[in-house]
Amino acid sequence: MKLSEIPKSISASFKMLAIPKSKLGAAPVKKIPVIVSLTSIPSRLRTLHITVRSMMQQQYQPELIVLWLQEDLKNQIPNRLSKLQGELFQIRYSPYGFSHRKLIHSLEAFPDKAIVTCDDDVIYQSDTLKIIYEEHLKFPDQIIGNRCRQMTYENGKITSYRKWPFVVDPPEQGPHNMPVGAFCVLYPSGSLHQDVQDVALFTKLAPKADDLWFKAMAILNGTLSLQNNKRPEVPVPIMGTQFVALKNVNKGQDFNRVQWEQICSHYQLSEDKIEQLLA
Repeated sequence: MKLSEIPKSISASFKMLAIPKSKLGAAPVKKIPVIVSLTSIPSRLRTLHITVRSMMQQQYQPELIVLWLQEDLKNQIPNRLSKLQGELFQIRYSPYGFSHRKLIHSLEAFPDKAIVTCDDDVIYQSDTLKIIYEEHLKFPDQIIGNRCRQMTYENGKITSYRKWPFVVDPPEQGPHNMPVGAFCVLYPSGSLHQDVQDVALFTKLAPKADDLWFKAMAILNGTLSLQNNKRPEVPVPIMGTQFVALKNVNKGQDFNRVQWEQICSHYQLSEDKIEQLLA
């Protein structure tokens, strides 16, 4: 977290914590047929209730917010998080520790629903679901990312993740747009290839890159990933949550590029092949 972000983080956190539990999610503008799905790690459990509160306070309220945690955390749930459970928010458990569980379990549990994934270390603006859902209504068969990066190639080879630019306004829609999970991604029912649930395969090819795995599954299914034409504000980072993060490993060691190369090698996905599949 940048020093300039600290005051905004503190202010937004206090604002979320000041809302009585009885009023969380009590007055949505609209209820939408969407499941919000996320996961977390032990070091973020103490602040996770802030993220959940921000999702409960959305203008467009989802049917359910589901938090998938590793089974061995059952007895470590902070009271501030546990007491939020009810009709709108549930904690469910997984035997796995990888980040992919934020989506794969909800795909299985809610096969006919659109699923929105979010991160566990930020406070979302109250119009986040409204904006992504309204874009979904325009493109109901495509994956919508509130923010996407454009995967770039040089001489037919994928470049470093650091060279993948954010898609800017007006958005350039194309086959190489990859939704970034931290900003929320909406996956319509049936938008991903059946291999998305192949645990042995994705832990071999992309063990620390769920966004890349889901992008590959979209490509194989012939589903475009679109940059939202109307982006919400950037979510506010929560203090103390950034010390342990996959992005530190993936970016620092260029592990995103390595994992994408492994995926493409397995499925024989070249730059041209991707463009053909999504033409």
